[in-house]
Amino acid sequence: MEKVGIGIIGCGNISAAYLKAMAGFPILDIRGVADLNHDAAKARAEEFGLQARTIEDLFADPQIEIIVNLTVPKAHVEVGLKALAAGKHTYSEKPLGINFADGKKLADAAKAAGLRIGSAPDTFLGGGHQTARALIDRGVIGIPVGGSASFMCPGHERWHPNPGFYYEIGGGPMLDMGPYYITDLVNLLGPVTQVAGFATKLRKERVITSEPRNGEHIPVEVPTHVAGVMSFANGAIVQVSMSFDVAGHKHVPIEVYGTEGTLIVPDPNHFAGPVELLKKGGGFEDQPVTQPYADGNFRSLGIADMAHAIRSNRPHRANGDLALHVLEVMEAFHTAAANGKTVTITTTVERPEPLITSLSGGVIAH
Repeated sequence: MEKVGIGIIGCGNISAAYLKAMAGFPILDIRGVADLNHDAAKARAEEFGLQARTIEDLFADPQIEIIVNLTVPKAHVEVGLKALAAGKHTYSEKPLGINFADGKKLADAAKAAGLRIGSAPDTFLGGGHQTARALIDRGVIGIPVGGSASFMCPGHERWHPNPGFYYEIGGGPMLDMGPYYITDLVNLLGPVTQVAGFATKLRKERVITSEPRNGEHIPVEVPTHVAGVMSFANGAIVQVSMSFDVAGHKHVPIEVYGTEGTLIVPDPNHFAGPVELLKKGGGFEDQPVTQPYADGNFRSLGIADMAHAIRSNRPHRANGDLALHVLEVMEAFHTAAANGKTVTITTTVERPEPLITSLSGGVIAH
């Protein structure tokens, strides 16, 4: 299958994981990397044997079909709109935008231009999550009744070299980590219809303990502990907790409850992990992970699927409709918290098709 030219904008912390994983997908032809800080682009290019280019060069290159946008969240829509204006499909790091209105602007521009947009996370395509979905789809847990989703930590200033953006508008635990959890739950259960939520911001600033900015104080502009409930179109109700304020906890990342059983789903920040099933009257048992991409970090799997979809003229899985729906749901937690009212979700989305075969060898599941 003819390769798809890729241009990468943004050479920060996450770009290394993308570039390492992209090497495993023959369909992806990386034509260059760029960053507003050209030294960062040169360093990343040297590390992976690529060419450091300017952002304008990437937009102008006719051999580049997809711009991969790995900039900070508040730049996702701006860079995405420029990519679309240059006639490129675009795939961004999560979230799609820092608010629903901006995300919809990007989605509408893509539709008007007849171009594709995609967005991380693509971890829901990993073998652990696809195995969990297959069990639900086979009716193993009966009728889905509800579930829980929990991400709680002390904050990213402990480890990230430049953590300020996590606490700016567009950051916070819901927009940062929520995409993994909510995208996976939509993959498992379908679209969300209503959200109720509460949120708190108990500190006005945080102290960085990572290098090289150890000891520096950074302002907090967003809620850092968010909790609430999502109601799904299929009738399931899922409790959610996302926090940068919790020292530790014992909750598993995702549980899905059904009338006939309960499913423990792997951490949605990873592609793999144990899948456990409890059938009514029994105990939890490990389930064999039967789907591909369960033995590593495949951050770019969604891009490879998008590239195959372009060549095969089929929908891609980590698509703009999914990302926009998830963005609306995440924003609804903050809206519900601010207004003290349940929020009705205006978008809906089809669950992406399961991914049951490998993309690495050019074999895809339609």
